[in-house]
Amino acid sequence: MTIMRKKSCQVHSAPPDGIAMSPQPKKIYQVWPGNNKFCCSGRLIFGPDASSLLLTTCMIGAPAIAFCARMIYLITRRDPFFNSLVLFGAILLTVLDFTFLFLTSSRDPGIIPRNKEAPEAAEEMADVPTQSAEWVTNKLVNAKLPRTKDVMVNGYTVKVKFCDTCLLYRPPRASHCSICNNCVQRFDHHCPWVGQCIALRNYSFFICFISCSTLLCLYVFAFSWVSILEFHGESLIVISSDFLSIILIVYCFVAVWFVGGLTVFHLYLICTNQTTYENFRYRYDKKENPYTKGIPRNFNELFFNKIPPSLINFRDVAPEEEPDIEVGSIASELDRAIGSPHKYDMEIDTMGDSLKTKGLGSGGSAFDPFFVPGHQEPTNLMRNSSVDVRSR
Repeated sequence: MTIMRKKSCQVHSAPPDGIAMSPQPKKIYQVWPGNNKFCCSGRLIFGPDASSLLLTTCMIGAPAIAFCARMIYLITRRDPFFNSLVLFGAILLTVLDFTFLFLTSSRDPGIIPRNKEAPEAAEEMADVPTQSAEWVTNKLVNAKLPRTKDVMVNGYTVKVKFCDTCLLYRPPRASHCSICNNCVQRFDHHCPWVGQCIALRNYSFFICFISCSTLLCLYVFAFSWVSILEFHGESLIVISSDFLSIILIVYCFVAVWFVGGLTVFHLYLICTNQTTYENFRYRYDKKENPYTKGIPRNFNELFFNKIPPSLINFRDVAPEEEPDIEVGSIASELDRAIGSPHKYDMEIDTMGDSLKTKGLGSGGSAFDPFFVPGHQEPTNLMRNSSVDVRSR
């Protein structure tokens, strides 16, 4: 009896023969058509050039670590209280800099969900029998759509463009990033140093990142000079022996022109409520800027407004796609749909201009092989070919 019970349990626990286990559903980040790189099961979103973060990290971390090591050495030699405060400030700026770098590069910048078909394609595709014909009508439908539309923004008329890749009209201030292959909200630019688009949801973190980088350069530059000039009358002797401080001074002097200039430029953009893309393309100094609200409100909009949530939850289950039906199998699908026992024998005309079918209908009346049951008027996608159906 005990053996029988064990066998019974095994029979009930085993899956029936011929039934395969259903595959695990894929998440959106696993099938996303953009060029992004996802980590931690879609929680972190990087650009395709995320490897450049290693270079950026080394360019920030190497001089910061060298400066901190120099301060630790000076703490053991002279004035430990002052040098400890300098060391603490350097560590704080470095940690903040890396934190803002990570927040800038690893979050969704404001990616806009794509459409599977153009806005008016639903009506146009109503007469198309199969998805295999989508490649025929897609460009025809897109050609019928206007390339731009006018929308009102703060009393001004703004043109928005249609994106052929994402099949949507981009919202105002959005643009398509050719590197990430995404339409992005309030697109500013794609930064290769952080390996990510700079846009609506990470622009404030980017400003904090470049600002902290500028402050860190100035901080290391200034206190490296202080450590050299601390001994009055012996500066030449100290300079000849303190090569590390000299290297840090030269490095920070060169770097601050780049990162500091970028910071000043973006502060100007914030004051005028522009993006880098708009500044280079539209030149609002020659025409009215529909987005500016004055300097105080422009700063408030960027730093004190809540960051909007992401439009896409990349960790959601991706919707299942319907299987495509090949054009060559339409006849067999039609045969099963109408329940006809006949088979279609196709032969090529001697002129090579048309296909003739034998085996269905009577009287030699014209019949469309792309006929869909349920439609009163058949649709002929092959306009250059005429198809006749005659009875045997």
